[in-house]
Amino acid sequence: MRHTDTSAERSTRARVARLILEHGPITTAALGERLGLTPAAVRRHLDALLAEGMIEPRAVRPRAQRGRGRPAKQFVITDAGRSAFEHAYDDLAGSALRFLAERVGEEAVAEFARSQVAGLVERLTPIMSRVPADQRVRVLAEALSADGYVASASKARLGGEQLCQHHCPVAHVAAAFPQLCEAETEAFARILGTPVQRLATIAHGDGVCTTHVSPRELVEVRERTQSRPPGERARAASERNKTSE
Repeated sequence: MRHTDTSAERSTRARVARLILEHGPITTAALGERLGLTPAAVRRHLDALLAEGMIEPRAVRPRAQRGRGRPAKQFVITDAGRSAFEHAYDDLAGSALRFLAERVGEEAVAEFARSQVAGLVERLTPIMSRVPADQRVRVLAEALSADGYVASASKARLGGEQLCQHHCPVAHVAAAFPQLCEAETEAFARILGTPVQRLATIAHGDGVCTTHVSPRELVEVRERTQSRPPGERARAASERNKTSE
């Protein structure tokens, strides 16, 4: 009988990999205790995961080693292993959103997307009120980086600023459900207090998610203009047109 061909073996191996992801570095003995498996059974799964490049061994630090004999090994997840888990989560998330869209409607997906970024808005809005306007994009980039988006802020050539996200944990799902990107863009505008425009997204095949942030001074001019009585606004518009001519 080929144990590696059974669904039970695959399920147990997945549990081993998940434990290493969540608790690594972890030893064979610790895995056996958590899963209720013999050392031989654990080693069989570890050998298979090593062969697939899902995990890698690390030597136990000397001070953690007790007694005599060969040093125990600890195991950690590799980038390939972590990626495999991310794709599994993507598949589940995509299936859940498709189910929601079919049963409730597209607006339910949009509402879900907005709820996902609501925490970011609630967390950063009070902070931004104390941050100078010219530093807000940088602060937002730092917050996004802490959430795994590897973000950066820079000046845009044609004015304003540019927010770049070099990694997107939900790119595969967002490719099928653009509501996720739309909700995020709306959240950026609320957090920064200025209009923003999404220029590129990883979900649509671009190398980086790029968002242009309008200069705050233009927004202030627009707000002052809109606060004027209609007659004054018309005269101001006429004067701008004459100046441009």
